[in-house]
Amino acid sequence: MMCGPGGAGKTTYAKRLERAGWTRLSFEVEFWDRGITTMPSAETVAEVAADLRERLLRHVRAGDDVVLDFGFWFRRQRDEFRELLAPESVVPVTVYVATGLETILSRIGERRGRQADDWPLTERTATEYFERFEPPTAEEGPLEVVR
Repeated sequence: MMCGPGGAGKTTYAKRLERAGWTRLSFEVEFWDRGITTMPSAETVAEVAADLRERLLRHVRAGDDVVLDFGFWFRRQRDEFRELLAPESVVPVTVYVATGLETILSRIGERRGRQADDWPLTERTATEYFERFEPPTAEEGPLEVVR
């Protein structure tokens, strides 16, 4: 489970795993594939989330390595996926990409919305995301911190 605020570098890390043969699941890619290039409605987000959960379980049952390039900004989200995977005897690793706000702001300035992994964020929105983000702790389960 990739974890970090927008612009932290989660997708860059997740794409490395994808190149190594992992299956990468991503809201942004799914939105893009459906022709959605702006913030979708709550209904659409819920529909995509259900589809991604179903695909995750299908891949896990097939024995595939999967990286969830989601963000997991809040502990409750991480806990929901731990609960989803528990019946499959899978204990997910949270990969927390710990990146400072200054670096995030420099990265988001380069986004132009030309592809799925290039969703533009304003400086204000990126700052709000950073401030609302709940960093994971080791008490939640396996944790890898990437700086």
